[in-house]
Amino acid sequence: MTRTIAPRLRILLLLCLAVTGALLAGAGPAAAHAALTGSDPAQGVVVDKAPTQVSLTFSEKVALSDDSLRVLDPRGKPVQTGSPANVSGTTYAVQLKSGLAKGTYTVTFQVVSADSHPVAGAYTFSIGAPSQTVVSGGVPAAGGGVVGWLYAFGRYVSYAGFIVLAGGAAFVLACWQRGAGVRALQRLVVGGWVALTAATLWLLLLRGSYTGSGKLADVFDLDLLGQVLQTKTGAALVSRLLLLAAAALFVAVLFGTYTRREEGAEKRDLTFGLAVGGVVVAAGLATSWAMAEHASTGLQPGIAMPVDVVHLLSVATWLGGLTALLVALYRAPAETQVETAAVHRFSRLAFGSVLALVSTGVYQSWRQLGSWSAFTETRYGQLLLVKIALVAVLVGVAAASRRWTARLTDQVVGAGKAKKAQARAQQEQVAASKSTGTGSAGTGKVSGGTGKGPGTGTGSGGTGKGSGTGKGSGGTGKGSGTGDSQRAAQLARQRAAVDAARQKRLRNADPNRFGLRRSVLAEAGVAVVLLAVTTALTQTEPGRTEQEAKAATSAPAGSGTAASGALTLDMPFDTGGTDGKGVVSIDLDPARVGGNEMHVYVQRPNGRAFDVPEVKVSFTLEARKIGPLPVNPDHITTGHWSANGVQIPMVGDWKIAVTVRTSDIDQATVSKNAQIG
Repeated sequence: MTRTIAPRLRILLLLCLAVTGALLAGAGPAAAHAALTGSDPAQGVVVDKAPTQVSLTFSEKVALSDDSLRVLDPRGKPVQTGSPANVSGTTYAVQLKSGLAKGTYTVTFQVVSADSHPVAGAYTFSIGAPSQTVVSGGVPAAGGGVVGWLYAFGRYVSYAGFIVLAGGAAFVLACWQRGAGVRALQRLVVGGWVALTAATLWLLLLRGSYTGSGKLADVFDLDLLGQVLQTKTGAALVSRLLLLAAAALFVAVLFGTYTRREEGAEKRDLTFGLAVGGVVVAAGLATSWAMAEHASTGLQPGIAMPVDVVHLLSVATWLGGLTALLVALYRAPAETQVETAAVHRFSRLAFGSVLALVSTGVYQSWRQLGSWSAFTETRYGQLLLVKIALVAVLVGVAAASRRWTARLTDQVVGAGKAKKAQARAQQEQVAASKSTGTGSAGTGKVSGGTGKGPGTGTGSGGTGKGSGTGKGSGGTGKGSGTGDSQRAAQLARQRAAVDAARQKRLRNADPNRFGLRRSVLAEAGVAVVLLAVTTALTQTEPGRTEQEAKAATSAPAGSGTAASGALTLDMPFDTGGTDGKGVVSIDLDPARVGGNEMHVYVQRPNGRAFDVPEVKVSFTLEARKIGPLPVNPDHITTGHWSANGVQIPMVGDWKIAVTVRTSDIDQATVSKNAQIG
């Protein structure tokens, strides 16, 4: 039976790793937790006079370096002076050189948010009139590339190591204390400690490059490492390493001194001490995440950090204990097989952990999302829905495991009752035989005494006793007895091995135990994917922050305008060629200052989609001499073109011009005015 399970186990683990990789790939290293909510000059605006500084406002406080804010002229040369500084709240500014020429300028920023994640971006504004620029305007590479992937993998390994370390130790102390002497469980917990320690060191080395240049060569830059140690994240990682030293002592005592103690008051005291010390160390390790990530910033950090610690401990107790149970069921020796009572205790412990996990998760979801719409409209909300679904699946599989545990308990109770009944029957038989066989036993004694000597009387027995030959024979018999005892010991060991193998086959053939092993294996597989989704969530911008940033970008402070709703314009055109007539429709949503979504539909006069080779759109505010601002939409399908993030810099009566080309030489430009903002 075990041979048939092993291939399935390998296939399931490979599948889980593949899904994990896909989820980590989808997480996106550039998904930051602070967002740009405003800028001066604003994105895409054309100003008449050169500004003296550029200021950026973020959704939370950020950490700056000397090159965090850069302003580049149309030729790509920096025009900022000095280092950026915090001017008020979450607004940061950098001074500009005087006498800037007309043209389009590019602002790039690369900062670190309060919850430790890099934030990078770029936008343009123009002085006098827009111009060509050699700057690509692309987002800097902070948090991306090879370093970003390695950092994300390190985070996953650190979470997995903590779960195995804390959960495995909790399983041994709270559920199966005999497991402290099981080699497979020892390797599991020690492996969790090694993984967490190695991942923490790796994250500490990668941190400077991850939030800075993004170059793999900078991983071992001691100057960057020194800068990292002065940050909140660096302090959290160093604290984690110090706590791991205490965790190493805890593991050594758990699998050393503790296993050698006999049952009694002394071992109970040691169990209590290990439990208290383990909880303190585990809570400290969980705090090293809470103090530097989501919980440390935003709403109610004083409440969010303890809640986050409880959440992490609940996850570790549940999933780490589940991993330990899986190892015990598959790898524990036959003579120390995990008892049904231990499985039952873990079932109760896991149930309590799930309750704590759900209650703290509800609070965290409210804090990070803020609205029901964020579940579907933000990436964080979508990942959270996936996580909720996985937790539901895991709880369902756990319910099946509880049923198998109940059946095993009933089976053990029934077997115990049968053994007691059998023992009582044997005792009754022995008592009955003693009461009826006394005379026979006495006769046997007399017969045995007569058989002592070769003669028939006492004298003959005495003659035999004094024979020297008899003594020599006795000595020879002694040596023969030593060889027989060695063979008997060897046979006993062989019989014990055969009995153990037979017991293992019988145990594996037990449908209840096999069902429990299979359900626990399924739980572990879902847990691997769940951990990947959780890691992706920690690297994704919270839904509340994303929505607030969109609202701030769409309606910047001081504009005094409200949403005007979607705008639709229909404009007939005629390019003059054969089959050159049609209608172009523009949908602009929400048709206000800031970012807009634009759709262009080209139709024939009969209403059917018109497949044209090219469409161009431009926006001009003639009253303020702004524009034309060109927009090149992407071709989606026949007759449908689209563009996201179309920036309208200010309120006004905008002229929207559309150029439609129907052939290599036939094109026409039509326009309409519309009030935007």
